[in-house]
Amino acid sequence: MPVNGPLFENSFYVDGLEVNGDAFSECFGGKYVRFIITAYDENMLRFAAERTVAPPETVIGRPEGGIECYLLPDETPDGRPGALVQLWMGKDTPKDQFEREISYKLRQGALVVPGIEIYNACEAPRELYDTMETVGYCADGFQEVVDRNERRMIKVPIMVPDFYIEEVLGVGHGVSGGNLWSFVDDSRPVAEVMSELWDETRHTMGNTPKAIASFGPICSAGSKVGSIMADEFAGTPEGDAYKVLGPSTNERWCPSLKDKIDNSLVPDGIVSIPEIVINGVDEDAVKDAMRKIIYTVANIDGIVAVNAGDYGGKLGKYPIYLKDLGLN
Repeated sequence: MPVNGPLFENSFYVDGLEVNGDAFSECFGGKYVRFIITAYDENMLRFAAERTVAPPETVIGRPEGGIECYLLPDETPDGRPGALVQLWMGKDTPKDQFEREISYKLRQGALVVPGIEIYNACEAPRELYDTMETVGYCADGFQEVVDRNERRMIKVPIMVPDFYIEEVLGVGHGVSGGNLWSFVDDSRPVAEVMSELWDETRHTMGNTPKAIASFGPICSAGSKVGSIMADEFAGTPEGDAYKVLGPSTNERWCPSLKDKIDNSLVPDGIVSIPEIVINGVDEDAVKDAMRKIIYTVANIDGIVAVNAGDYGGKLGKYPIYLKDLGLN
């Protein structure tokens, strides 16, 4: 059924889209590597880039990432097609764990694709990551440090010669976990709205410098901290089984549970709430992406409002209020 009236107590409107004026995205400090992947051709490039950034695993202590944008040959150090990529972990991740986990992405996502080269693109490093021990040593003693395309590169001989990675990658400190929730009614088939939102968000983020959508263009499973069942069955095998899974379904915002629980927050008429999760090299990059996404969402029929997720202001260092994004 169509949504009648405002969904929130304190709303304002952007091109007819209702925006929750009280909502804020509760963001966290994170650290990241930002680099360029280049390849023989666009097909291999896309495959390598997508494998390197997937899946998003920060919630279980492993990296998440995204493709900031694709680059033309005249925009890359070696004159080949390129992708500008970010990989993230928590701000307090120990250096050895960070480098080891990032190396798994680099080796299993990029190195195994023919002809890949990786170049540092971190503009404001706070730390330095020497890639020799965690990546270069894959060559089992046959690695070399060479000058290539005006960079110091590690050459790793492999069966489709050869993999190259810059010897030092900069590690930046930025802002992660920016988010927007789109409220979808039943005026169009949900599949059509999701498809359009996916394509339009991917296009918008591809034209937003220094920010990524870390769960892909849209995420279907906005989670919460903790677990009802882990608490209820604490100290039992069943409770432990729930606890070990980490973040769990955010039941109060699940449309299919609206009539099954007493504390649902899903407004009447809303059938889907996809989330967009944004990381950026600084707070301004996250705000810019959030602002652009709201304008994008406002042009999609079937999306009637936007909200943001928070944890009551208790966890994240960076609250970004939707009312402060400079929206018209």
